[in-house]
Amino acid sequence: MDISQPTRRRRSQPSDPPARSSSSYSKLDKASKSDGKDEGLKWALPFFALGILRYMSATSNIIHDCDEVFNYWEPLHFLLYKTGFQTWEYSSQFALRSYLYLLFHEIVARPALWVFGDDKVRVFYAVRFFLGFLSVVTETVLVVAISRKYGKRLACYTLAMLCLASGCFFASTSFLPSSFSMYAISLASGLFLLDKHAAAVAVSAIGVILGWPFSILAFLPVTLYSLYIKFKQAFIGGAVTSAILLALSVVTDYNYYGKWTSSVLNLLIYNVAGGGESHLYGTEGPLFYLKNGFNNFNFCFVLAMLFLGILPIAKKKYAPDLLIVISPLYIWLGFMSLQPHKEERFLYPVYPLICVAASAVIESFPDLFRDKYDSSDNSLIVKVAKFLRPVVLSIILYSSHARTFSLIHGYQAPIEIYKILEHHDDVANGSVLCVGSEWHRYPSSFFVPDFVGQVRWIDDGFGGLLPFQFNSTLGGTAAAPPYFNNKNMASEEQYLHDIDACTFLVELQLKRPYLTRGSDLSTWEAIAALPYLDRELSPALYRSFFIPYLWQEKNVFGMYKLLRRIPK
Repeated sequence: MDISQPTRRRRSQPSDPPARSSSSYSKLDKASKSDGKDEGLKWALPFFALGILRYMSATSNIIHDCDEVFNYWEPLHFLLYKTGFQTWEYSSQFALRSYLYLLFHEIVARPALWVFGDDKVRVFYAVRFFLGFLSVVTETVLVVAISRKYGKRLACYTLAMLCLASGCFFASTSFLPSSFSMYAISLASGLFLLDKHAAAVAVSAIGVILGWPFSILAFLPVTLYSLYIKFKQAFIGGAVTSAILLALSVVTDYNYYGKWTSSVLNLLIYNVAGGGESHLYGTEGPLFYLKNGFNNFNFCFVLAMLFLGILPIAKKKYAPDLLIVISPLYIWLGFMSLQPHKEERFLYPVYPLICVAASAVIESFPDLFRDKYDSSDNSLIVKVAKFLRPVVLSIILYSSHARTFSLIHGYQAPIEIYKILEHHDDVANGSVLCVGSEWHRYPSSFFVPDFVGQVRWIDDGFGGLLPFQFNSTLGGTAAAPPYFNNKNMASEEQYLHDIDACTFLVELQLKRPYLTRGSDLSTWEAIAALPYLDRELSPALYRSFFIPYLWQEKNVFGMYKLLRRIPK
């Protein structure tokens, strides 16, 4: 057919899906860009900017949650070195954790082991660089997609917040399924905005099955709308991806747990149908995530909560596509706030969406005051609103940096103290490193040199169940040790009762009216000590955000110590 010949077009019917080109706003709607020649940001800028910040995160990030250590770093250490701590979730009796997720990271960890040999710390950071790389790639796709659809300004605002927001800075290199789901949400959202609906649904399936099964709720809006737009392609993409991953997960679980089981299904059954008793691990009030969101995103979080409020004014720009992308933030926040057991990491999947929502609000400042019948209105108040955009963004970015700086410098002592261990190898092989109340800040066996034969817990009053070393005699990953239970009940075997067997001791000494074990200078000598921010005695404002000069003056610090037994 001659392509220059006009063709007839079918009149749209009420049942037809809305045409994408006419129903949703894009940057091409702007008169200045009506020629369509501007394709938005190039890939290099966001990739380079995010790469620098994720490198900084990988090298300086602290470990925020002991669950990251004992449920992911320790099992990975066992796969690589045949030693490491095991939690009850990895007992074959319960089989709640996916070994497929661990194997995905072993793709990097195993070659790093071959390259660096006994230098386990470098292997640890190699995995962290891999996590940072995943964050860079997925968020770059999101930023470029926003740029192509909504323009460079919104994309640049989003990029700046993704780079510097404290929540994204820390979550991006955390070894957690919720972080993996965060990568998947960034990528799925970007692909959705690029009209790659089948790929968006496939990535959503990866985020749920390989990452965190409970994050399925956060993927629903993009998945359902993609199915509405292109049902056949999206359904096939999601179904095939899900079937392959579920099959791989079951086979992998069989290989490690020694029986046919599905960790994905077990986790869902335990927490939903089985009444998982998550309250055993602590409960928080309904405002926990609102407070936590402000701590990690400051005014960025406040603006993100206002997105729905400005939507009636900016409907042409942001509905339906950007609304669909951002809507998981509110769905997820509402759902998680209703759960009694709350953890900061549970919000990780929607962290990038907080940045997108806040950026959209800032970009719309002038629209709030512009005459809706005069798009070219450039009155004084509109000019002031335009001026406020970079001002508000700068305040957010500075506050974010202040939060990041405070956390890194206030709480980095545990990782740094354990690094010092390798410089004290003048003791006999088989030394025992003892940890009491600081067990939950143990940075993983990657920081324990080979001359330390055992890491043992000593009783400092904790009444819950602690991790045990993987027991190869009982079957290693396939074992179902009798000392594990799912009721968080302490086992008599979890503590070392003969304190005289300890060669090294790690403890935090705070300004309290009682003595610690390390205070006995006739038994212990400090070989390393670093300041550690005392959360209880420091004012909330000064410990949460770094304020020059006042941070050191107003906050109270204890000493995080590595001690060695004095030979008799």
